[in-house]
Amino acid sequence: MLAWLKSLPTGSRIGLESTGGYHELLADLAHAQGHVVFLLNPLDTKHYARAMGNRAKTDRVDAELIARLIAQEHTRLRPYTPPTADQRKLDRMIRRRANIVRIKSSLTLTMSNLSGFTAELKAVSNKLDALIAKIDSTMTAIAAHSPQHKEAQQRLQTIAGVGPVVSMALTNTLERVPFRNADAFVAFTGFDPRANDSGNKIGRRRLSKRGPAELRRLLFNAAMAAAKSKAWKPIYEHYRAHGWSTTAALVIIARKIARAAWSIHHYHSTFDPERITKNA
Repeated sequence: MLAWLKSLPTGSRIGLESTGGYHELLADLAHAQGHVVFLLNPLDTKHYARAMGNRAKTDRVDAELIARLIAQEHTRLRPYTPPTADQRKLDRMIRRRANIVRIKSSLTLTMSNLSGFTAELKAVSNKLDALIAKIDSTMTAIAAHSPQHKEAQQRLQTIAGVGPVVSMALTNTLERVPFRNADAFVAFTGFDPRANDSGNKIGRRRLSKRGPAELRRLLFNAAMAAAKSKAWKPIYEHYRAHGWSTTAALVIIARKIARAAWSIHHYHSTFDPERITKNA
């Protein structure tokens, strides 16, 4: 692999699909050799293949498709930036923590209608809680390796509703990806509304739901906590009073939290409740 990368002209554009952690070695090596790497969402390449009328799917066909996509669309794509070792560790642990939380919730629901298993369920739940707590303490220790990261995380925790895990995930993302503005960050989280208009028809707006699902989930959880706070509750009640559903109102708050997070990180400021507006 390395010999092949060295045989390419410096600055070559290389596209590859995101495949869990399997893409990381190639992406990192290619970037280290001075190539421009584009990490693609497999769903995007699938839709692109359909648009091109591809009827077959083989490794060669897929490679040719990705090469064509990169050649035509590279100016619209964000080049891959390898995370630091600590950023990669934090990202992995945040995702695994989420899996454990889901397992615990699923287990509780599965056993909810069965009697006679209370003690066993409690014992398993306690073990999972201990595992989550250990992950949290390990992530805190990793984040402490960088005083800048720790300081940035503490600034984000001034946002009502944002706790240690959410602030850590936000900081880890904002430190790695150079977003141009708050809109770009909101789009990255997948909380941007997707237009569906044609002629005189104004279609229903839906979330794009692009980007990291776990970051989106954490922001939504932060919005649920924020909606009960003094700073955000009036905003939440404003949208509910105007007919917005609970979920829609929380999504709006999550989007505002994302915007506030980008601003705080970019300008090295802290949360100012007076700057919250009722505009969606």
